[in-house]
Amino acid sequence: MKPDDRLQEILNIVNDDGRVLISDLTKVLKVSEMTIRRDIEHLSRLGLLRREKGYAIKGVSGSFEPAFSIRSEIAAKAKKDIAKYVATLVNDRETIVLDGGSTGVAIAKQLTERELTVCALSFRVADVLRAAPKIQLMVVGGFVRKGEESLIGPAALETLRNYHFDQMIMTASGLEPKYGLTEWNSDDAMIKRAAHRASTRTIVAADSSKFGVKAFGKVCELKEISILVTDSGIDKSYREHFYKAGIDLKVTK
Repeated sequence: MKPDDRLQEILNIVNDDGRVLISDLTKVLKVSEMTIRRDIEHLSRLGLLRREKGYAIKGVSGSFEPAFSIRSEIAAKAKKDIAKYVATLVNDRETIVLDGGSTGVAIAKQLTERELTVCALSFRVADVLRAAPKIQLMVVGGFVRKGEESLIGPAALETLRNYHFDQMIMTASGLEPKYGLTEWNSDDAMIKRAAHRASTRTIVAADSSKFGVKAFGKVCELKEISILVTDSGIDKSYREHFYKAGIDLKVTK
């Protein structure tokens, strides 16, 4: 197992169980205790979990948002695979809203040669697409949230109310079956809700480390989305739940 995959698997296990013995992680992942302790120390520095007396404990409160640069390091390959799959669900000449975040940027990179109208919800996504020859780029107005570079506020909401889109491609900070899709920042959650309501269908792109996480601001219920794209690290219990709930789950290889 590659180091990045192992880090993601640790997050998946800890997010599912809340509190896991380090010794149990060594058995499950079949690596030395020293390796697991080093991984947990790294994830702890990133603010994604806590270490306490032989345990790895689920991360800090749902209002804590790790920096973009930190999130880009986690599950990078999974996000790239998800982005490639999502791109196959987009048809040329469609109008789409593209969310921000590290997964949103990965998706934008897969769309640069496509013929689309794209409404970007962040400057990071807009920067990837601004020179794309066949992309008609639209950016919602409003305030720029520092660090994340997402666009928020009344002007952004008003823009979204005045348009209709074929698809929204949404990313998420957290995804929990009973609570739905959530976002660390409540302003971002508000913009995502408006974009979702302005679109015919919503595709959610979320790597498996987001499952079981309940972030601060609720975006929507899972039953409201059209397609959920994730990676093969998704736990079997989540797969079963989504299939029973009738959610169109797509899992990358």
